[in-house]
Amino acid sequence: MDFEQVAAAVDAACPRPDRSKGGRPPYPTLVMVKVLFLQVLYNLSDEQAEHQLLDRRSFQRFCGLADELRIPDARTVWLFKQRLVQGGLGAQAIFEAVQQQLQAQGYIPRGGQIVDATIVRAPIQHLDKEEKALVQQGVVPLEWGAKKARHKDCEARWTKKHGKSFYGYKLHANVDARYKLIRRYKVTAANVDDGNTLPKVIDASNTAARLYADRGYDRRASRELLAEHGCKDGIARRAPVGEKLGQRAEARNKAINRRRSRVDSVEHVFAGLRHLGGKTVRAIGLARNELAIAIKCAVYNVKRLTWLRENVPAF
Repeated sequence: MDFEQVAAAVDAACPRPDRSKGGRPPYPTLVMVKVLFLQVLYNLSDEQAEHQLLDRRSFQRFCGLADELRIPDARTVWLFKQRLVQGGLGAQAIFEAVQQQLQAQGYIPRGGQIVDATIVRAPIQHLDKEEKALVQQGVVPLEWGAKKARHKDCEARWTKKHGKSFYGYKLHANVDARYKLIRRYKVTAANVDDGNTLPKVIDASNTAARLYADRGYDRRASRELLAEHGCKDGIARRAPVGEKLGQRAEARNKAINRRRSRVDSVEHVFAGLRHLGGKTVRAIGLARNELAIAIKCAVYNVKRLTWLRENVPAF
């Protein structure tokens, strides 16, 4: 993986702060990008990342800090992520830079698209009834000071799945069926319907024309979108209210679900994100958590690439 290319993409999307008027120059973007990848790979907090950089010689060599007297501390790591968030394009820049390298090495999107979503849990916010009503309307209560507002996540939402309640966000992912690499992503509040995000994650560059998805995407708008992009319909059907699916529809759903299991299976993509801590987030707000989730997706792809290069020949 060419981390210099990733760092150049970050600098283009989120320019380095100006130090022409003085002040200590910031660490090179290349160093901070590598620190960020290590942090995600080992599921470290900012403080833990600082400690491991001080303790592990291997981390220092990887980041190019083996002979340096200064090591990025927790505050420096936080400020770098804040730079990516404030630029608004940092998450996408890192993810797309990794995508370009995947395709340059021959791992292009192939075999069809598999679209699915997974809930990413966030710390529960304890609000009273009035505060909850205001937050759901997108309004910050007036009695909150600036400090309290910064520590309250007003963008995460509750949702239910299989009869259980979850609070947080949702990752909508598009995975190519051959290499099981994440090609597109979208991060939303947990209560956003899966079908509404299909236009954001559909991938027109996939070499196969079929898109697979579960019953949550079964709607006329989704089928019309597939037709517009020239994709074959691989969306599982949902039974009408008060009715049962016919035998042919049930058989079709089973065939689709067997193919979709490449995403939902414990051994595969979402499980890989779970091992990176991808099923929970620490930050406050959609923008910061989108950055965290996007980098997890990029790191997953890099890990997957190391396995593919040894086991699956590129196209």
